[in-house]
Amino acid sequence: MQLRLDAADRLVELVEERRGPVLAEEAARRLFALRSAPVSLARSLLADVVEADARLAWNGDAVGLAAPLGGGLLLEQATYVVVDLETTGLRPGTAQICEIGAVRIRGLEIEAEFETLVDPGMPLGPGVEALTGLSNRQLRGSPPPALAVHRFLAFAGDSVLVAHNARFDMAFLDRETVKLTGSRLASPVVDTVALARRLLAGRVPRASLSQLAWFLGTSVQPCHRALPDAQATAEVLLALIGLAQERGAQTVADLAALSATRTRRVWDKRQLAFGAPQRPGVYLFRDRNDQVLYVGCARDLRARLRSYFRSERLRPAVEAAVGATERIEWRVLGSELEAALTELRLIRELRPPANARVARPDRHVWLRKRGDGVVASAQRTAVGPLRSRRKAQLAARALLATELERPTIALPRLRRRLAALADARRFEDAARLRLARLTALERCLVVPATEPGHARAFFLAGGRVAAERTLPPGGGAHLEVEAGLAAARRAGASDELVDIDELFLVARFLRHPPPELSIVPLERQAILAAAERAVAGHVR
Repeated sequence: MQLRLDAADRLVELVEERRGPVLAEEAARRLFALRSAPVSLARSLLADVVEADARLAWNGDAVGLAAPLGGGLLLEQATYVVVDLETTGLRPGTAQICEIGAVRIRGLEIEAEFETLVDPGMPLGPGVEALTGLSNRQLRGSPPPALAVHRFLAFAGDSVLVAHNARFDMAFLDRETVKLTGSRLASPVVDTVALARRLLAGRVPRASLSQLAWFLGTSVQPCHRALPDAQATAEVLLALIGLAQERGAQTVADLAALSATRTRRVWDKRQLAFGAPQRPGVYLFRDRNDQVLYVGCARDLRARLRSYFRSERLRPAVEAAVGATERIEWRVLGSELEAALTELRLIRELRPPANARVARPDRHVWLRKRGDGVVASAQRTAVGPLRSRRKAQLAARALLATELERPTIALPRLRRRLAALADARRFEDAARLRLARLTALERCLVVPATEPGHARAFFLAGGRVAAERTLPPGGGAHLEVEAGLAAARRAGASDELVDIDELFLVARFLRHPPPELSIVPLERQAILAAAERAVAGHVR
């Protein structure tokens, strides 16, 4: 069943990317990885997927998007069912429904009510009992969740569903509906939390149900029981519909747009990611003036870019960048390593406002002894560099001068001291204080290149990526390897500053190399052999 739901999601994405119906043969090839599929076979394979998902519909021998259910109805002509659930916990699957209450509204008038206790098949916790006033004895003998939801669906019919914090209630209802019918709820959903935040911004401190009930003067007060809470929410909905109409909303679709969460609002921008390949690379979010707002890298550009339009867990700066993005530029590269290095360099060059700041190498500091103490200094020593002078000063205060010469003893103590300082909890990993081992490391990292038949070699020496060379097939690879080795020798003999950002980035790949990465000594034959493996798709 889950495979069918996943297939429906992928099919919807395919239709949206093509901006129109997709022939059944092509859809079957894409979904089921088939080389070819006659129309009859394709339709047979897709039949269950299309028929079980209300978002999809047949258009001859092609699959397209179905017309939104109820979205074009006028607000005063639509039927709404306001629902509230009480549950044994917060997560569907580990928790169960223990009460359902619902109110049906037709013609903007309350028409009918629905209420049932539910036997969750598990004991209520003390917190739930105290919050709701329900007891295990009250629930014993009530219908199980599947039967209760079946009765609720019969009551709701094809009405517009409404809930306060709809994401929570719909998650539980969807889970039971999938068990019953094999598909998710198809009705339009309106969330009164998001709708109130939009329509009452600045007028109420919070959009909780109790706060809205008090502000709008509902006749029923919410009390953490399903039916009273649904009744209060129904009155809140009617008041919010009036406010929405004052803003020009006419249809259910207009109301749903006003109540859309951030995820739903940026969902309309998902077409910006259409066409992104399933390849490693970097991407740049650009605004209407073509200014770069954010730079990122990905092992799979397509999956990573689509995630921005589904997730609500973004840093505020990134969320703002996604909201202002008008165009996404992507650059395909041969490997995850090359993508990560390119991302770092682009961030340094472009300084996008939504990226976390990347330190400038000329501002790095080191720790050194001065008298009986430790100080942060621009003078290079064996302990450093650190990106932040403030954090270096914290480390200097935590260390003794005698300990500075014995980092294996000093570092555990430093970690304990820093963990106790509230303003230093985000201090960089104390292990970074000593880079001698990484700085002395001499290796070649070989990965596939973007061009077919080519490999890409990164020569690590002198605490930096000393050279990057593309190794073509044939004798040309020998010349490129020799050029890279010469650059590595020069870097090893140079006293140029260590590039801490690139060094730590490469160190991450050294600790956890992806399958396509080969790590070899700086020796010509070893590098050429690794290049052959990269081209052939066989890695160490």
